[in-house]
Amino acid sequence: MKSVHVTGPGRAEWVEVPDPVVGPRDVLLKIRACGICGSDGMYTQVGGIPPRQGATPLGHEPAAEIVQIGAEVTGFAVGDHVVIDTMRFSDGFLGSGGAQGALTPFVVVHDAQPDVHLKTIPAHIPWEVAALNEPMAVALHAVNRTAPEPGAKVAVFGAGPIGLGALLGYRRKGAAHIVVIDVQPERLQKALEVGADAVIDSSKEDVGERLRELHGDAAASFVRGDRPDTDIYLDAAGVAVVPQTVAAIAKSRATLGVVAVHKRPVDLDFGTILPTELTIVWAMGYPTEIFEVTDDIVENWQRYEKIISHRVPFDEALDALTLAATPGAADKVSVVFD
Repeated sequence: MKSVHVTGPGRAEWVEVPDPVVGPRDVLLKIRACGICGSDGMYTQVGGIPPRQGATPLGHEPAAEIVQIGAEVTGFAVGDHVVIDTMRFSDGFLGSGGAQGALTPFVVVHDAQPDVHLKTIPAHIPWEVAALNEPMAVALHAVNRTAPEPGAKVAVFGAGPIGLGALLGYRRKGAAHIVVIDVQPERLQKALEVGADAVIDSSKEDVGERLRELHGDAAASFVRGDRPDTDIYLDAAGVAVVPQTVAAIAKSRATLGVVAVHKRPVDLDFGTILPTELTIVWAMGYPTEIFEVTDDIVENWQRYEKIISHRVPFDEALDALTLAATPGAADKVSVVFD
């Protein structure tokens, strides 16, 4: 069968790989959809994860159907629709340096266990929406890292898939008011459709002033009180101006979460930050959230569906990688299989 692999720095190509062999404790999956992640472009640029010679399979945002079950496996049935913990595979992270990738028709899960490797979902959930489970788990982990209290006032920088997923995660956690900040009008409109209380176009508006209008003024402390009463800021944009802006406007003991990948060093003025006692937390992956987010996707799949901007057939998966890596061309690309 054919599979998409990184074959060298800057090169992703079709590679012929053997059909998976299913053992007595294994489950065979037919991949039905697989999202393209920004990290797929990073893997391609460096020649694989870790950077290495030889082909590296891609695809770590899958949804699948069970088509074969080993004799010793319990808890599954042929035909089950499932989402997948791609970090629990015994042969390495699926599509992130492991032996297999989900931009392939079939994947085998060794020693498969319910709610450890796979979680079943209702059959009415569209495959491409189910394939959001992995990136939405990343977004939910970022939300959890910022420890929102019910009634929190939140500002999310970046209305891409992770930012929108975080918006939904904060809503689930009981946030009272969520503002999404971006520079692209179409992304801001989508944020409103997904459920943001307000949006800010930071290319045209002063973020601090608008947040003061929306969230009120914070109480004075070691810093002046003319700062927004925003409790949590989340950087899902990955540009230096975001943490710099937060450092300049954050109230006393606000929290800044960073889930975005910053490709360049960020200069921060610690003298400005010190009196705010700003808490900065980092979020990567999904230690516990991979199936925590699933129920919310099932219950609110129409909202999650709005995150997907493009659906591309598997035979055009290389084009999907190019589309996803082109700045401004797409928000969330999903590869769909027959």
